[in-house]
Amino acid sequence: MFSTVDISASGLTAQRMRMDLIADNIANVNTTRTDEGVPYRRKLAIFRERNDNFSNVMAGKMSNNNGQNGVEVAGIREDTSPFKTVYRPNHPDANQDGYVEMPNINITSEMVDMIDASRSYEANVTALNTTKRMALKALEIGRG
Repeated sequence: MFSTVDISASGLTAQRMRMDLIADNIANVNTTRTDEGVPYRRKLAIFRERNDNFSNVMAGKMSNNNGQNGVEVAGIREDTSPFKTVYRPNHPDANQDGYVEMPNINITSEMVDMIDASRSYEANVTALNTTKRMALKALEIGRG
């Protein structure tokens, strides 16, 4: 029962991190110069299964437990797609031809990713609430 809660909680945490990254991407859609001197690069969350480590799986099997299940954020990766160029000759970051490199962020795809992350978050909340209701029903059966 608690492993189900743990799996849902890990999904909630991972999707929240994904939504935070998407919000950062949207907030920096016009950032033409970072501390490194280049435009902001889109950031992506990389997910992986939590029990991919052999020793974790083996320890879980030895204790008749499935080990830690769920998902975790394995890392944050920068999108290496090329920057967009926009003609703005009066912009301080314009090159000699008047073009400015803009972040490699597409608002439409960010919004689609945000909807996807939001739906995944909602699905994990639903699974968590269902598990809670099942536990309460089991307690009611035990009392009767």
